[in-house]
Amino acid sequence: MNVNIKLLVGQTIGIFLVFALALFLSAGTIAWLAGWSFLGLFLGFFLGVNRWLLRHNPGLLQERLRLGTSDQQTWDKLFFPIMLMLFVAWLGLMGLDAVRFHWSQMPLALQAMGVILLLGSFYLLFLVFRENSYLSPVVRFQEERGQTVVSTGPYHYVRHPMYAAIFVFVLGTSLLLGSWYGVLFGLMLMVVLARRAVLEESMLQSVLRGYTAYQAQVKYRLIPYVW
Repeated sequence: MNVNIKLLVGQTIGIFLVFALALFLSAGTIAWLAGWSFLGLFLGFFLGVNRWLLRHNPGLLQERLRLGTSDQQTWDKLFFPIMLMLFVAWLGLMGLDAVRFHWSQMPLALQAMGVILLLGSFYLLFLVFRENSYLSPVVRFQEERGQTVVSTGPYHYVRHPMYAAIFVFVLGTSLLLGSWYGVLFGLMLMVVLARRAVLEESMLQSVLRGYTAYQAQVKYRLIPYVW
């Protein structure tokens, strides 16, 4: 499987620029250590996992570069861009909160805890990437890639471990950047993501053989013993 390297490089640069602009334009300054710390940690993970995929699972890497495919679920064509816009707005809100207007007062100990949670989310995300070769960014049934049910690794505990890892990522990022409003808005983001998980499962039940049996085996979507 050949990977479109130009598209990968362009995507990486684009993500970095969008993140940086959302954070520092809203903050009104580039003198924000926590902002640069987040960007550095995120970029390091993004480059690291893509390098791992390029070597060990180029098919998945190429799949993750495909956006707006014709077989993407109709409802997800609306859901996906809305989630992206909410995510960028969340970053911008934290710049306004923590730096420009100083609405939040976050203890340094909690910001340090944010770093730990952020690194933990990266590890969880890597486990998901390692286990699931069908981890498309959009909701679609990958019939041409022979999609099957994944029930090993973190999928043994929850049905949507990537969304669970994103929850940890959102909390860790908000704490690292020192924004209580980021925590609150991040929880709202997770409600939207949880709704997407429910709709995605409805699609998988109808098209993916064995998924209903998997649901009976793994009872929780995001948080073990909770939901």
